[in-house]
Amino acid sequence: MKKSIDLMVILVVFLAIPSIVFAQTVGGGMVALRSFLPLILIFVFFYLFLIRPQQKKSKEHQKSLNALKKCDKVITSGGIYATVNAVRGNVLDIKIADGVNIQVAKQSIATVITKETEEHAKVFATVKK
Repeated sequence: MKKSIDLMVILVVFLAIPSIVFAQTVGGGMVALRSFLPLILIFVFFYLFLIRPQQKKSKEHQKSLNALKKCDKVITSGGIYATVNAVRGNVLDIKIADGVNIQVAKQSIATVITKETEEHAKVFATVKK
């Protein structure tokens, strides 16, 4: 009889403990989620307003570099205004003055000057005076 009572006590303990632990885990899980919520919101904010626009800008810049052709006007990362003479893979032959041609890496091009940016710069210079 004593053995059966001990066995029942052990059985009840083993059945009751998981349900108690599970009940505490569910409550603790909600508290943990609430404590991580600000971090999750900060990450979403950074992704939407910093990371994603930067990736988009980088892709557009890469497209403009891949589309470079002869006679395009560019600005290098060093601030040199130039005209593209030839494109050979990742190397550009650019003209910076009459009789002055140099070779630069394609990645050193900061901006490709288009008609729109030229007109905007002229308007800005006129307004500035």
